[in-house]
Order: sequence, then structure tokens, then C-alpha cells
Amino acid sequence: MVGLIEAESTYAEWTFPAEPDAVRTARHAVRDTLDVWRLDRPVRDSAVLLVSELVTNSLQYASGPIGVRLAVVPMGTAGLTGTALLVEVSDPLPDPPTARSAGPDDEGGRGLQLVACSACRWGTRRGKAGKTVWFELPLPG
Repeated sequence: MVGLIEAESTYAEWTFPAEPDAVRTARHAVRDTLDVWRLDRPVRDSAVLLVSELVTNSLQYASGPIGVRLAVVPMGTAGLTGTALLVEVSDPLPDPPTARSAGPDDEGGRGLQLVACSACRWGTRRGKAGKTVWFELPLPG
């Protein structure tokens, strides 16, 4: 882990080098932070799984640092009230990820499908130096 950039009660951000252990390190950082925030286990487990998938995608295609950001935000979906966990994974590759259909025997290709099925909202955006894939998970209460 390059380092924890920021950590508050509802916001945390890290940068990880594009190395094989980045997925494991990101997974642990997210899990530990969400435990400290006392988020429900289903939300925590979903966030950890989806971060693993997105960081893995970044490792496959990008060679630069990978950013992970967590924030508790107001729900962004029209008609819904409450809060959501916003998770963002950034890398220096400007091209947005493309969903593909994975066959039953394929070992990969399901990451974006998992995000789309698990999150209440998700998307991508270009930045000055790459792209960000983000998703929101609704928080109970």
C-alpha cells in the first residue's frame, strides 16, 4: 500500500502500487475500515468482493497506481432516501472497462457483471489521469 491518504468516520482513500498483492491489501484495507465504521456485514462483504474485482481489473490492464476511495453519501438514486456507501476504484488507463459475456468455464470476465448486479448504481468517468469505476451500495437505516 502506498499509503492511506485520508481517513475519517465516513471517508477513506488509499493508493496501491500495481503489484500482485494489491488486491489482497485493498481487500483488507476496505474490510478493516468498514468494520471500524460498523457497517452491516452484508454491505461490508459486498464492498470487499466488488473492490477485489475492480482492483483485479485494474491490475490486468493498467501499470500505474490504483486508487480506492470509500465514502458514505446521500443516496444518488431518484426516489430513494437514506445513505449509501460510495466506492471508487481509479487507475491511469483512460479507457473505460467493457463488460463481456463470460462462458461457464471462463475464469474471468464477471467483475462488471457482479458490480452491475450488486450495486444500486454504478458507472465510470474519465479523469485528468485515467478513469474511475464507481458503485453505490445502499446502507440500512
